[in-house]
Amino acid sequence: MYEPDKALAAFLRELPKTETHLHLEGALPFHFVQEMNPALYRNSPASWDSHYKFSSFAQFENELIAMSAPFHHSPEQYYRSAKEIFSRLYAEEQVRYVECSFASGVLEFMGGDGAANAEAIKQAAPAGMEVRVFMGIHHNGLTAKSRGFIEDAVHWKYLDGVDLHGEETLPLEPWASEVWQAFRAAGKRTKAHAGEFCGAEFVERVMEQLGVDRIQHGVRSIEDRILVERLADEGIVLDICPISNVKLAVVERMELHPIRELFDAGVCCTVSTDDPLSFGNRLSQEYAALHQALGFTYRELGQLARNGFLTSDMDPAQRRMYLDTIDSVVARHSGVKGE
Repeated sequence: MYEPDKALAAFLRELPKTETHLHLEGALPFHFVQEMNPALYRNSPASWDSHYKFSSFAQFENELIAMSAPFHHSPEQYYRSAKEIFSRLYAEEQVRYVECSFASGVLEFMGGDGAANAEAIKQAAPAGMEVRVFMGIHHNGLTAKSRGFIEDAVHWKYLDGVDLHGEETLPLEPWASEVWQAFRAAGKRTKAHAGEFCGAEFVERVMEQLGVDRIQHGVRSIEDRILVERLADEGIVLDICPISNVKLAVVERMELHPIRELFDAGVCCTVSTDDPLSFGNRLSQEYAALHQALGFTYRELGQLARNGFLTSDMDPAQRRMYLDTIDSVVARHSGVKGE
């Protein structure tokens, strides 16, 4: 896995950051998995190896569900996990703003109270960190069993929005546009996973049918230059997870990752970790990968960090404080690097 050298590590330790693409189930600290089944999970997952690649999205999803689903059966469990996740991000990665999601499928198959889950996750944030909570719904996630709580979710006080999850190759069903529109009408935010296992056409489809202006991944937008220009012109945000993209074989190797071209084309990109339980990654490694494999300078890494705050819904004064801090850190460390 990519590790920052001494100079980069010093830079990243001071750089305020955001995590805007983080799955709570997929970020479950591994020791909780070991506590549930120590015999089966004696060692860390094979997928944590730096050269590992999943054979398919189905393999990735099945392994993740097997590790995390049994844990997330109550708001108390979400609180336990989120508290440790957020505390680590705050102390070790200087993350000050998080947008995370929990899966509606867990509610459907494991039971529980989604409104209470959202509240528990929010309450787990340490002082000095702002957290926004989204519910992720799969393409085929509206069922007879889930319809009630999905329709009720627009009223949940601590739920900030909705995100489209799951296998992109499944049809985008008509109910999705209605649900996404209902969330926006209720003053909540909407996102969609797209441009990962399906191409640029699916990115365009979720923009048109779901009305989203924030795409989780979106890296295959690069296959359509007209779409790339549209993303840049309209300020569409791509919340990109480079290590995830390589381990899931969306991108063959880091040196070929489209984030370089997308960033250079003026597309607003952010950097996050996606599912650390599956990938064994840290946010500082994501930044190190971009620096080492794609030549991102300290100033460019700083701009990626800025993008996370610029596109957040933080209080403007608080946002300005973090942007000023980023500018100061970049100026100080860029001088050392001669960038």
